[in-house]
Amino acid sequence: MVKERFIDLFADSFRQNWELPALTDYGQNNTLSYAELAARVARTHIILKQAGIQKHDKVALVGLNNTNWCITYIATVTYGAVIVPILQDFHPTNIENITDHSESRILFVSDKIWANLKTENMPNLEAAFSLTDFHPVYIKEVDGKPMIDKISLLADKIDELFLEAYPHGYTRQDIHYADNTNADIASINYTSGTTGSSKGVLTPGNALAGNITYGFTTHLLPRGETTVSFLPLAHAYGCAFDFLTEICAGVHVYLMGRTPSPTILFKAFQECRPHSIFVVPLLIEKAYKLMILPQISKSPVKYLIKIPGLRQIVYKQIRDKLVAAFGGNFVEVIIGGAPLNAEVEDFLKKIKFPFSVGYGMTECAPLISKTPVDKYVQSSVGQILPTMEVKIMPVPGVEEPGVGEILVRGENVMAGYYKNEEATKATFTEDGWLKTGDLGKVDKDLNIFIKGRNKTMLLGPNGQNIYPEEIEAKLNNMDFVSESIVIQRDQRLVALVYPDVTKAEKLKLSQQQLAEKLEQNRIQLNKDIAAYEQITKIVIMDKEFEKTPKKSIKRYLYTDFEIK
Repeated sequence: MVKERFIDLFADSFRQNWELPALTDYGQNNTLSYAELAARVARTHIILKQAGIQKHDKVALVGLNNTNWCITYIATVTYGAVIVPILQDFHPTNIENITDHSESRILFVSDKIWANLKTENMPNLEAAFSLTDFHPVYIKEVDGKPMIDKISLLADKIDELFLEAYPHGYTRQDIHYADNTNADIASINYTSGTTGSSKGVLTPGNALAGNITYGFTTHLLPRGETTVSFLPLAHAYGCAFDFLTEICAGVHVYLMGRTPSPTILFKAFQECRPHSIFVVPLLIEKAYKLMILPQISKSPVKYLIKIPGLRQIVYKQIRDKLVAAFGGNFVEVIIGGAPLNAEVEDFLKKIKFPFSVGYGMTECAPLISKTPVDKYVQSSVGQILPTMEVKIMPVPGVEEPGVGEILVRGENVMAGYYKNEEATKATFTEDGWLKTGDLGKVDKDLNIFIKGRNKTMLLGPNGQNIYPEEIEAKLNNMDFVSESIVIQRDQRLVALVYPDVTKAEKLKLSQQQLAEKLEQNRIQLNKDIAAYEQITKIVIMDKEFEKTPKKSIKRYLYTDFEIK
Protein backbone atom coordinates (compact mmCIF):
# COMPACT_ATOMS: atom_id res chain seq x y z
CA MET A 1 0.00 0.00 0.00
CA VAL A 2 1.31 3.50 -0.90
CA LYS A 3 2.09 5.31 2.36
CA GLU A 4 0.61 8.66 1.23
CA ARG A 5 -3.18 8.70 1.52
CA PHE A 6 -4.78 9.83 -1.73
CA ILE A 7 -7.13 12.36 -0.10
CA ASP A 8 -4.34 13.82 2.05
CA LEU A 9 -2.39 14.73 -1.09
CA PHE A 10 -4.99 17.41 -1.85
CA ALA A 11 -5.23 18.68 1.74
CA ASP A 12 -1.45 18.96 2.04
CA SER A 13 -1.13 20.75 -1.29
CA PHE A 14 -3.85 23.29 -0.48
CA ARG A 15 -2.23 24.14 2.86
CA GLN A 16 1.30 24.38 1.46
CA ASN A 17 0.45 26.27 -1.74
CA TRP A 18 -2.30 28.53 -0.37
CA GLU A 19 -1.26 31.71 -2.14
CA LEU A 20 -0.02 30.20 -5.42
CA PRO A 21 -2.11 30.17 -8.63
CA ALA A 22 -3.79 26.78 -9.20
CA LEU A 23 -6.20 26.74 -12.16
CA THR A 24 -6.89 28.97 -15.15
CA ASP A 25 -9.22 28.40 -18.07
CA TYR A 26 -6.93 29.36 -20.95
CA GLY A 27 -8.04 32.55 -22.65
CA GLN A 28 -10.15 33.67 -19.68
CA ASN A 29 -9.25 35.93 -16.80
CA ASN A 30 -10.38 33.54 -14.07
CA THR A 31 -7.31 32.23 -12.25
CA LEU A 32 -8.04 30.48 -8.96
CA SER A 33 -5.39 30.40 -6.25
CA TYR A 34 -5.02 27.25 -4.17
CA ALA A 35 -6.86 29.07 -1.36
CA GLU A 36 -9.77 29.88 -3.70
CA LEU A 37 -9.77 26.36 -5.10
CA ALA A 38 -9.94 24.90 -1.57
CA ALA A 39 -12.88 27.20 -0.77
CA ARG A 40 -14.70 26.19 -3.97
CA VAL A 41 -14.17 22.55 -3.04
CA ALA A 42 -15.65 23.21 0.43
CA ARG A 43 -18.64 24.94 -1.18
CA THR A 44 -19.20 21.94 -3.45
CA HIS A 45 -19.08 19.68 -0.38
CA ILE A 46 -22.15 21.56 0.82
CA ILE A 47 -23.91 20.85 -2.49
CA LEU A 48 -23.13 17.14 -2.12
CA LYS A 49 -24.40 17.16 1.46
CA GLN A 50 -27.61 18.98 0.55
CA ALA A 51 -28.15 16.49 -2.27
CA GLY A 52 -28.00 13.67 0.27
CA ILE A 53 -24.76 12.12 -0.99
CA GLN A 54 -23.20 9.62 1.41
CA LYS A 55 -19.71 8.16 1.63
CA HIS A 56 -19.00 5.77 -1.30
CA ASP A 57 -22.00 7.03 -3.33
CA LYS A 58 -21.30 7.47 -7.04
CA VAL A 59 -21.16 10.93 -8.63
CA ALA A 60 -20.93 11.16 -12.44
CA LEU A 61 -19.08 13.98 -14.19
CA VAL A 62 -19.06 14.89 -17.89
CA GLY A 63 -18.09 18.10 -19.66
CA LEU A 64 -15.27 20.21 -21.03
CA ASN A 65 -11.92 20.40 -19.25
CA ASN A 66 -12.39 23.48 -17.09
CA THR A 67 -12.06 24.75 -13.53
CA ASN A 68 -15.55 23.60 -12.52
CA TRP A 69 -14.80 20.09 -13.81
CA CYS A 70 -11.68 20.01 -11.64
CA ILE A 71 -13.50 21.41 -8.60
CA THR A 72 -16.19 18.73 -8.94
CA TYR A 73 -13.63 15.93 -9.17
CA ILE A 74 -11.63 17.07 -6.14
CA ALA A 75 -14.76 17.83 -4.10
CA THR A 76 -16.24 14.39 -4.78
CA VAL A 77 -13.18 12.33 -3.81
CA THR A 78 -12.32 14.46 -0.76
CA TYR A 79 -15.96 14.18 0.39
CA GLY A 80 -15.50 10.40 0.38
CA ALA A 81 -17.73 9.65 -2.60
CA VAL A 82 -16.73 7.89 -5.82
CA ILE A 83 -16.20 9.99 -8.95
CA VAL A 84 -17.32 8.60 -12.32
CA PRO A 85 -15.61 10.75 -14.98
CA ILE A 86 -17.21 10.27 -18.40
CA LEU A 87 -15.53 11.26 -21.64
CA GLN A 88 -17.38 14.17 -23.21
CA ASP A 89 -16.88 12.67 -26.68
CA PHE A 90 -19.06 9.69 -25.83
CA HIS A 91 -22.43 9.49 -27.58
CA PRO A 92 -25.36 10.59 -25.35
CA THR A 93 -26.56 6.98 -25.22
CA ASN A 94 -23.16 5.89 -23.87
CA ILE A 95 -23.23 8.67 -21.26
CA GLU A 96 -26.69 7.55 -20.16
CA ASN A 97 -25.60 3.91 -20.03
CA ILE A 98 -22.50 4.69 -17.94
CA THR A 99 -24.42 6.94 -15.56
CA ASP A 100 -26.99 4.20 -15.09
CA HIS A 101 -24.54 1.28 -14.93
CA SER A 102 -22.37 3.07 -12.35
CA GLU A 103 -25.46 3.73 -10.22
CA SER A 104 -24.50 7.39 -9.99
CA ARG A 105 -26.95 9.26 -7.77
CA ILE A 106 -26.11 12.69 -9.14
CA LEU A 107 -24.53 14.04 -12.30
CA PHE A 108 -22.47 17.18 -12.93
CA VAL A 109 -22.77 17.98 -16.62
CA SER A 110 -22.17 20.69 -19.20
CA ASP A 111 -25.35 22.39 -20.44
CA LYS A 112 -24.75 21.33 -24.05
CA ILE A 113 -24.41 17.66 -23.16
CA TRP A 114 -27.36 17.73 -20.75
CA ALA A 115 -29.63 19.00 -23.53
CA ASN A 116 -29.14 15.68 -25.35
CA LEU A 117 -29.62 13.32 -22.40
CA LYS A 118 -32.86 11.54 -21.46
CA THR A 119 -33.54 11.13 -17.75
CA GLU A 120 -35.76 8.10 -18.37
CA ASN A 121 -32.61 6.24 -19.44
CA MET A 122 -30.96 7.02 -16.09
CA PRO A 123 -33.44 5.71 -13.50
CA ASN A 124 -30.92 5.82 -10.62
CA LEU A 125 -30.23 9.52 -11.16
CA GLU A 126 -31.68 11.75 -8.44
CA ALA A 127 -30.29 15.12 -9.53
CA ALA A 128 -28.13 16.84 -12.14
CA PHE A 129 -26.11 20.05 -11.82
CA SER A 130 -24.83 22.43 -14.47
CA LEU A 131 -21.05 22.73 -14.71
CA THR A 132 -21.57 26.36 -15.70
CA ASP A 133 -22.54 27.53 -12.20
CA PHE A 134 -23.58 24.37 -10.28
CA HIS A 135 -27.30 25.18 -10.34
CA PRO A 136 -29.62 22.13 -10.38
CA VAL A 137 -30.95 21.33 -13.85
CA TYR A 138 -32.87 18.24 -12.78
CA ILE A 139 -34.43 16.90 -9.58
CA LYS A 140 -36.07 13.48 -9.75
CA GLU A 141 -39.66 13.24 -8.58
CA VAL A 142 -41.28 10.22 -6.91
CA ASP A 143 -45.07 10.17 -6.66
CA GLY A 144 -45.12 13.79 -7.79
CA LYS A 145 -42.72 14.98 -5.08
CA PRO A 146 -39.03 15.95 -5.60
CA MET A 147 -36.56 13.55 -3.96
CA ILE A 148 -34.28 16.46 -3.05
CA ASP A 149 -35.26 19.91 -1.81
CA LYS A 150 -34.39 22.12 -4.78
CA ILE A 151 -34.46 25.32 -2.68
CA SER A 152 -31.60 24.02 -0.53
CA LEU A 153 -29.48 23.63 -3.68
CA LEU A 154 -29.92 27.11 -5.11
CA ALA A 155 -26.84 29.32 -5.22
CA ASP A 156 -28.09 31.80 -2.61
CA LYS A 157 -28.83 28.99 -0.16
CA ILE A 158 -25.42 27.37 -0.71
CA ASP A 159 -23.72 30.74 -0.18
CA GLU A 160 -25.70 31.20 3.02
CA LEU A 161 -24.72 27.75 4.30
CA PHE A 162 -21.10 28.37 3.39
CA LEU A 163 -21.07 31.64 5.39
CA GLU A 164 -22.68 29.89 8.33
CA ALA A 165 -20.01 27.20 8.28
CA TYR A 166 -17.11 29.62 7.81
CA PRO A 167 -18.21 33.01 9.22
CA HIS A 168 -14.64 34.31 9.35
CA GLY A 169 -13.67 33.07 5.91
CA TYR A 170 -12.25 29.74 4.76
CA THR A 171 -8.73 29.10 6.09
CA ARG A 172 -6.08 26.39 5.97
CA GLN A 173 -7.30 25.16 9.35
CA ASP A 174 -10.77 24.51 7.89
CA ILE A 175 -9.51 21.78 5.57
CA HIS A 176 -10.94 18.52 6.91
CA TYR A 177 -11.58 15.76 4.43
CA ALA A 178 -13.07 12.25 4.48
CA ASP A 179 -11.31 9.43 6.30
CA ASN A 180 -11.27 7.05 3.31
CA THR A 181 -8.28 4.73 3.12
CA ASN A 182 -6.26 4.03 0.00
CA ALA A 183 -8.07 0.69 -0.28
CA ASP A 184 -11.38 2.49 -0.87
CA ILE A 185 -12.51 2.97 -4.46
CA ALA A 186 -11.95 6.60 -5.49
CA SER A 187 -13.13 6.50 -9.11
CA ILE A 188 -14.78 4.33 -11.73
CA ASN A 189 -13.26 4.99 -15.14
CA TYR A 190 -15.02 3.58 -18.15
CA THR A 191 -12.61 2.45 -20.83
CA SER A 192 -12.76 3.79 -24.37
CA GLY A 193 -10.38 1.38 -26.06
CA THR A 194 -10.02 0.16 -29.62
CA THR A 195 -11.81 -3.14 -28.97
CA GLY A 196 -15.32 -1.71 -28.70
CA SER A 197 -16.25 -2.79 -25.19
CA SER A 198 -16.52 -0.27 -22.34
CA LYS A 199 -15.94 -1.53 -18.80
CA GLY A 200 -15.97 0.33 -15.49
CA VAL A 201 -12.49 0.21 -13.97
CA LEU A 202 -12.59 0.26 -10.17
CA THR A 203 -9.69 2.52 -9.26
CA PRO A 204 -8.69 2.55 -5.58
CA GLY A 205 -7.14 5.60 -3.97
CA ASN A 206 -3.92 3.61 -3.76
CA ALA A 207 -3.54 3.44 -7.55
CA LEU A 208 -4.09 7.18 -7.94
CA ALA A 209 -1.72 7.96 -5.05
CA GLY A 210 0.85 5.65 -6.65
CA ASN A 211 0.72 7.58 -9.93
CA ILE A 212 0.79 10.99 -8.26
CA THR A 213 3.67 10.23 -5.90
CA TYR A 214 5.65 8.72 -8.77
CA GLY A 215 5.09 12.04 -10.54
CA PHE A 216 6.65 13.76 -7.53
CA THR A 217 9.81 11.63 -7.76
CA THR A 218 10.43 12.61 -11.40
CA HIS A 219 10.73 16.34 -10.47
CA LEU A 220 9.00 17.14 -13.76
CA LEU A 221 6.38 19.28 -12.00
CA PRO A 222 8.08 21.54 -9.43
CA ARG A 223 5.99 23.69 -7.11
CA GLY A 224 5.10 27.06 -8.65
CA GLU A 225 5.78 25.97 -12.24
CA THR A 226 3.26 26.05 -15.11
CA THR A 227 1.68 23.40 -17.34
CA VAL A 228 -0.78 23.45 -20.23
CA SER A 229 -3.47 20.78 -19.79
CA PHE A 230 -5.10 19.64 -23.02
CA LEU A 231 -5.52 15.86 -22.71
CA PRO A 232 -9.07 14.67 -21.87
CA LEU A 233 -9.28 14.82 -18.06
CA ALA A 234 -11.88 12.06 -18.00
CA HIS A 235 -9.25 9.75 -19.45
CA ALA A 236 -6.84 8.11 -16.99
CA TYR A 237 -3.69 9.55 -18.63
CA GLY A 238 -4.95 13.13 -18.75
CA CYS A 239 -6.49 12.92 -15.28
CA ALA A 240 -3.32 11.66 -13.59
CA PHE A 241 -0.71 13.76 -15.37
CA ASP A 242 -2.50 16.81 -16.76
CA PHE A 243 -4.42 17.47 -13.54
CA LEU A 244 -4.03 15.41 -10.36
CA THR A 245 -0.24 15.34 -10.10
CA GLU A 246 -0.03 19.06 -10.91
CA ILE A 247 -2.61 20.06 -8.27
CA CYS A 248 -0.98 17.88 -5.63
CA ALA A 249 2.43 19.36 -6.50
CA GLY A 250 1.44 23.04 -6.37
CA VAL A 251 1.63 23.67 -10.12
CA HIS A 252 -0.34 26.32 -12.06
CA VAL A 253 -2.51 24.50 -14.62
CA TYR A 254 -3.85 26.21 -17.74
CA LEU A 255 -6.89 24.23 -18.97
CA MET A 256 -7.50 24.20 -22.71
CA GLY A 257 -11.17 23.13 -22.70
CA ARG A 258 -11.75 21.21 -25.91
CA THR A 259 -8.84 19.41 -27.57
CA PRO A 260 -7.23 22.31 -29.43
CA SER A 261 -5.86 22.42 -32.94
CA PRO A 262 -2.03 22.29 -33.16
CA THR A 263 -2.00 26.01 -34.07
CA ILE A 264 -3.91 27.04 -30.93
CA LEU A 265 -1.98 24.61 -28.76
CA PHE A 266 1.44 25.87 -29.87
CA LYS A 267 0.22 29.42 -29.29
CA ALA A 268 -0.68 28.41 -25.72
CA PHE A 269 2.77 26.89 -25.27
CA GLN A 270 4.33 30.20 -26.33
CA GLU A 271 2.22 32.17 -23.87
CA CYS A 272 2.26 29.81 -20.87
CA ARG A 273 5.75 28.32 -21.30
CA PRO A 274 5.03 24.98 -19.57
CA HIS A 275 7.73 23.26 -17.52
CA SER A 276 6.72 19.75 -18.64
CA ILE A 277 4.43 18.66 -21.45
CA PHE A 278 2.34 15.48 -21.55
CA VAL A 279 1.21 14.53 -25.05
CA VAL A 280 -0.16 11.70 -27.16
CA PRO A 281 1.97 10.60 -30.15
CA LEU A 282 -0.40 12.21 -32.65
CA LEU A 283 0.74 15.73 -31.70
CA ILE A 284 4.44 14.86 -31.99
CA GLU A 285 3.88 13.05 -35.27
CA LYS A 286 1.98 16.03 -36.69
CA ALA A 287 4.77 18.37 -35.61
CA TYR A 288 7.29 16.10 -37.32
CA LYS A 289 5.26 15.90 -40.51
CA LEU A 290 4.41 19.61 -40.70
CA MET A 291 7.52 21.25 -39.20
CA ILE A 292 10.42 18.86 -39.73
CA LEU A 293 9.84 16.69 -42.82
CA PRO A 294 9.47 19.70 -45.16
CA GLN A 295 12.88 20.95 -43.96
CA ILE A 296 14.86 17.72 -44.16
CA SER A 297 13.29 16.82 -47.52
CA LYS A 298 14.93 19.80 -49.23
CA SER A 299 17.93 18.86 -51.37
CA PRO A 300 20.42 21.27 -49.71
CA VAL A 301 19.47 20.01 -46.24
CA LYS A 302 19.69 16.38 -47.37
CA TYR A 303 23.21 17.11 -48.59
CA LEU A 304 24.27 18.89 -45.39
CA ILE A 305 22.98 16.06 -43.19
CA LYS A 306 25.33 13.66 -44.98
CA ILE A 307 28.38 15.70 -43.94
CA PRO A 308 29.48 14.76 -40.37
CA GLY A 309 30.76 18.22 -39.48
CA LEU A 310 27.62 20.01 -40.64
CA ARG A 311 25.05 17.42 -39.63
CA GLN A 312 24.98 18.45 -35.97
CA ILE A 313 24.61 22.13 -36.90
CA VAL A 314 21.51 21.30 -38.98
CA TYR A 315 20.15 19.06 -36.24
CA LYS A 316 20.66 21.81 -33.64
CA GLN A 317 18.78 24.33 -35.75
CA ILE A 318 15.87 21.90 -36.14
CA ARG A 319 15.89 21.06 -32.42
CA ASP A 320 15.96 24.74 -31.43
CA LYS A 321 12.99 25.48 -33.67
CA LEU A 322 11.02 22.55 -32.23
CA VAL A 323 11.90 23.48 -28.64
CA ALA A 324 10.75 27.04 -29.28
CA ALA A 325 7.46 25.77 -30.71
CA PHE A 326 6.80 23.97 -27.41
CA GLY A 327 7.38 27.15 -25.42
CA GLY A 328 11.13 26.93 -24.84
CA ASN A 329 10.87 26.39 -21.08
CA PHE A 330 10.17 22.67 -20.76
CA VAL A 331 12.56 20.06 -19.42
CA GLU A 332 10.87 17.10 -21.08
CA VAL A 333 8.03 16.09 -23.37
CA ILE A 334 6.40 12.91 -22.11
CA ILE A 335 4.66 10.83 -24.76
CA GLY A 336 2.00 8.28 -23.83
CA GLY A 337 -1.42 6.90 -24.69
CA ALA A 338 -0.39 5.07 -27.87
CA PRO A 339 2.75 3.82 -29.67
CA LEU A 340 5.09 6.47 -31.08
CA ASN A 341 5.99 6.23 -34.75
CA ALA A 342 9.46 4.61 -34.95
CA GLU A 343 10.74 6.96 -37.69
CA VAL A 344 9.67 10.02 -35.69
CA GLU A 345 11.28 8.65 -32.53
CA ASP A 346 14.52 7.90 -34.36
CA PHE A 347 14.78 11.46 -35.68
CA LEU A 348 13.96 13.03 -32.31
CA LYS A 349 16.80 10.98 -30.83
CA LYS A 350 19.18 12.13 -33.55
CA ILE A 351 18.50 15.81 -32.90
CA LYS A 352 18.63 15.24 -29.09
CA PHE A 353 15.12 16.52 -28.48
CA PRO A 354 14.26 16.03 -24.76
CA PHE A 355 11.51 13.42 -24.78
CA SER A 356 10.62 10.07 -23.27
CA VAL A 357 7.86 7.53 -23.80
CA GLY A 358 5.69 6.08 -21.05
CA TYR A 359 3.29 3.16 -21.05
CA GLY A 360 0.08 2.54 -19.18
CA MET A 361 -3.58 1.62 -19.28
CA THR A 362 -6.77 2.70 -17.57
CA GLU A 363 -6.56 -0.41 -15.40
CA CYS A 364 -3.35 0.98 -13.85
CA ALA A 365 -4.58 4.57 -13.39
CA PRO A 366 -2.64 4.61 -15.82
CA LEU A 367 1.15 4.33 -15.44
CA ILE A 368 3.08 1.06 -15.81
CA SER A 369 6.49 2.19 -17.07
CA LYS A 370 8.44 5.41 -17.56
CA THR A 371 12.11 6.41 -17.63
CA PRO A 372 13.71 9.85 -17.26
CA VAL A 373 14.81 11.42 -20.53
CA ASP A 374 18.52 10.89 -19.80
CA LYS A 375 18.01 7.15 -19.24
CA TYR A 376 15.38 6.50 -21.88
CA VAL A 377 16.16 3.53 -24.15
CA GLN A 378 15.07 4.06 -27.74
CA SER A 379 12.13 1.98 -28.99
CA SER A 380 11.12 1.12 -25.42
CA VAL A 381 8.20 2.48 -23.42
CA GLY A 382 10.37 2.99 -20.38
CA GLN A 383 11.32 0.94 -17.38
CA ILE A 384 8.76 -0.71 -15.11
CA LEU A 385 7.94 1.54 -12.14
CA PRO A 386 9.60 0.71 -8.81
CA THR A 387 6.15 -0.03 -7.34
CA MET A 388 5.22 -2.41 -10.18
CA GLU A 389 6.35 -5.79 -11.51
CA VAL A 390 6.35 -7.12 -15.07
CA LYS A 391 6.72 -10.49 -16.75
CA ILE A 392 6.08 -12.00 -20.18
CA MET A 393 3.56 -14.80 -20.71
CA PRO A 394 4.01 -17.00 -23.81
CA VAL A 395 1.21 -16.73 -26.37
CA PRO A 396 0.31 -19.54 -28.78
CA GLY A 397 1.35 -18.67 -32.32
CA VAL A 398 3.92 -16.06 -31.29
CA GLU A 399 7.26 -17.52 -32.29
CA GLU A 400 9.56 -14.52 -31.85
CA PRO A 401 12.01 -15.23 -29.00
CA GLY A 402 11.18 -13.46 -25.75
CA VAL A 403 7.92 -11.99 -27.08
CA GLY A 404 4.63 -12.70 -25.35
CA GLU A 405 1.79 -10.95 -23.53
CA ILE A 406 2.92 -8.33 -21.02
CA LEU A 407 1.67 -9.03 -17.50
CA VAL A 408 1.93 -6.56 -14.61
CA ARG A 409 1.05 -6.29 -10.95
CA GLY A 410 1.69 -3.78 -8.19
CA GLU A 411 0.42 -0.64 -6.47
CA ASN A 412 -1.23 0.96 -9.50
CA VAL A 413 -3.44 -1.97 -10.49
CA MET A 414 -7.24 -1.71 -10.40
CA ALA A 415 -9.51 -3.62 -8.04
CA GLY A 416 -11.47 -5.08 -10.98
CA TYR A 417 -14.34 -4.14 -13.30
CA TYR A 418 -17.53 -2.79 -11.74
CA LYS A 419 -20.35 -5.36 -11.73
CA ASN A 420 -18.44 -7.55 -14.21
CA GLU A 421 -16.86 -10.51 -12.44
CA GLU A 422 -16.48 -12.43 -15.70
CA ALA A 423 -14.36 -9.70 -17.32
CA THR A 424 -12.37 -9.24 -14.11
CA LYS A 425 -11.57 -12.94 -13.91
CA ALA A 426 -10.55 -13.02 -17.58
CA THR A 427 -8.20 -10.05 -17.13
CA PHE A 428 -6.22 -11.49 -14.22
CA THR A 429 -4.20 -14.70 -14.01
CA GLU A 430 -4.92 -17.05 -11.14
CA ASP A 431 -1.90 -15.72 -9.24
CA GLY A 432 -2.95 -12.06 -9.59
CA TRP A 433 -1.10 -10.74 -12.65
CA LEU A 434 -2.98 -8.25 -14.85
CA LYS A 435 -3.04 -9.18 -18.54
CA THR A 436 -2.37 -5.99 -20.52
CA GLY A 437 -3.38 -7.42 -23.90
CA ASP A 438 -0.13 -6.06 -25.36
CA LEU A 439 2.58 -8.18 -26.94
CA GLY A 440 6.15 -7.31 -26.14
CA LYS A 441 9.38 -8.21 -24.40
CA VAL A 442 11.45 -7.01 -21.46
CA ASP A 443 15.24 -6.51 -21.35
CA LYS A 444 17.57 -7.20 -18.44
CA ASP A 445 17.03 -3.67 -17.08
CA LEU A 446 13.25 -4.14 -17.12
CA ASN A 447 12.69 -1.81 -20.05
CA ILE A 448 9.50 -2.78 -21.86
CA PHE A 449 9.37 -3.06 -25.66
CA ILE A 450 5.91 -3.32 -27.23
CA LYS A 451 5.36 -5.14 -30.50
CA GLY A 452 1.60 -4.63 -30.82
CA ARG A 453 -1.79 -5.62 -29.45
CA ASN A 454 -2.38 -9.32 -28.93
CA LYS A 455 -5.74 -8.99 -30.70
CA THR A 456 -4.29 -7.18 -33.74
CA MET A 457 -1.34 -9.46 -34.46
CA LEU A 458 -1.73 -11.24 -37.79
CA LEU A 459 -0.27 -14.56 -38.94
CA GLY A 460 1.47 -14.70 -42.29
CA PRO A 461 0.94 -17.59 -44.73
CA ASN A 462 3.90 -19.47 -43.25
CA GLY A 463 3.07 -18.67 -39.63
CA GLN A 464 5.10 -15.46 -39.39
CA ASN A 465 4.04 -12.93 -36.74
CA ILE A 466 2.93 -9.69 -38.42
CA TYR A 467 2.43 -6.56 -36.33
CA PRO A 468 0.29 -4.20 -38.45
CA GLU A 469 1.16 -1.19 -36.26
CA GLU A 470 4.79 -1.41 -37.42
CA ILE A 471 3.79 -1.34 -41.10
CA GLU A 472 1.31 1.48 -40.50
CA ALA A 473 4.00 3.56 -38.79
CA LYS A 474 6.11 3.49 -41.97
CA LEU A 475 3.17 4.13 -44.27
CA ASN A 476 1.87 7.07 -42.23
CA ASN A 477 5.12 8.99 -42.79
CA MET A 478 4.79 8.80 -46.56
CA ASP A 479 3.52 11.60 -48.78
CA PHE A 480 -0.25 11.96 -49.17
CA VAL A 481 -0.97 9.59 -46.25
CA SER A 482 -2.82 10.98 -43.26
CA GLU A 483 -3.54 7.70 -41.43
CA SER A 484 -3.86 4.00 -42.19
CA ILE A 485 -4.89 0.54 -40.99
CA VAL A 486 -3.43 -2.72 -42.27
CA ILE A 487 -5.89 -5.62 -42.43
CA GLN A 488 -5.71 -9.18 -43.78
CA ARG A 489 -7.83 -10.61 -46.60
CA ASP A 490 -7.31 -14.15 -47.96
CA GLN A 491 -3.80 -14.32 -46.45
CA ARG A 492 -2.92 -11.02 -48.15
CA LEU A 493 -2.35 -7.65 -46.50
CA VAL A 494 -4.39 -4.63 -47.53
CA ALA A 495 -3.84 -1.05 -46.33
CA LEU A 496 -6.85 1.18 -45.74
CA VAL A 497 -5.61 4.74 -46.18
CA TYR A 498 -7.23 8.06 -45.41
CA PRO A 499 -5.20 10.44 -47.62
CA ASP A 500 -3.79 13.86 -46.87
CA VAL A 501 -6.71 15.65 -48.48
CA THR A 502 -5.34 19.13 -47.80
CA LYS A 503 -2.11 18.44 -49.67
CA ALA A 504 -3.90 16.70 -52.53
CA GLU A 505 -6.27 19.65 -52.96
CA LYS A 506 -3.41 22.14 -52.76
CA LEU A 507 -1.68 20.36 -55.65
CA LYS A 508 -5.04 19.99 -57.45
CA LEU A 509 -4.63 16.22 -57.81
CA SER A 510 -7.45 14.25 -59.37
CA GLN A 511 -8.67 11.09 -57.64
CA GLN A 512 -6.76 9.06 -60.21
CA GLN A 513 -3.55 11.01 -59.65
CA LEU A 514 -3.89 10.61 -55.88
CA ALA A 515 -4.37 6.86 -56.33
CA GLU A 516 -1.20 6.76 -58.44
CA LYS A 517 0.78 8.60 -55.72
CA LEU A 518 -0.41 6.13 -53.10
CA GLU A 519 0.44 3.20 -55.36
CA GLN A 520 3.99 4.58 -55.61
CA ASN A 521 4.02 4.65 -51.82
CA ARG A 522 2.96 1.01 -51.71
CA ILE A 523 5.79 0.01 -54.02
CA GLN A 524 8.34 1.98 -51.98
CA LEU A 525 6.99 0.64 -48.69
CA ASN A 526 7.30 -2.96 -49.85
CA LYS A 527 11.01 -2.37 -50.51
CA ASP A 528 11.49 -1.45 -46.85
CA ILE A 529 9.65 -4.33 -45.17
CA ALA A 530 9.90 -8.12 -45.05
CA ALA A 531 8.49 -10.29 -47.81
CA TYR A 532 5.72 -11.65 -45.55
CA GLU A 533 4.68 -8.04 -44.67
CA GLN A 534 4.11 -6.96 -48.28
CA ILE A 535 1.05 -4.79 -48.93
CA THR A 536 -0.87 -6.06 -51.95
CA LYS A 537 -3.36 -3.22 -52.27
CA ILE A 538 -4.17 0.27 -50.97
CA VAL A 539 -7.83 1.19 -50.48
CA ILE A 540 -8.55 4.92 -50.26
CA MET A 541 -10.99 5.85 -47.49
CA ASP A 542 -13.33 8.80 -48.04
CA LYS A 543 -13.32 9.93 -44.39
CA GLU A 544 -11.12 9.78 -41.31
CA PHE A 545 -11.11 6.65 -39.20
CA GLU A 546 -13.23 6.76 -36.06
CA LYS A 547 -11.09 7.27 -32.96
CA THR A 548 -11.12 7.08 -29.19
CA PRO A 549 -10.70 10.33 -27.20
CA LYS A 550 -6.95 9.69 -26.96
CA LYS A 551 -6.93 9.54 -30.79
CA SER A 552 -6.33 5.81 -31.24
CA ILE A 553 -8.19 4.34 -34.19
CA LYS A 554 -11.12 2.08 -33.27
CA ARG A 555 -9.67 -0.84 -35.20
CA TYR A 556 -12.55 -3.20 -34.46
CA LEU A 557 -14.81 -1.12 -36.71
CA TYR A 558 -12.65 -1.97 -39.74
CA THR A 559 -11.81 -5.63 -39.14
CA ASP A 560 -14.49 -6.78 -41.57
CA PHE A 561 -14.27 -3.81 -43.92
CA GLU A 562 -15.60 -4.75 -47.34
CA ILE A 563 -12.91 -4.59 -50.03
CA LYS A 564 -14.30 -3.91 -53.48
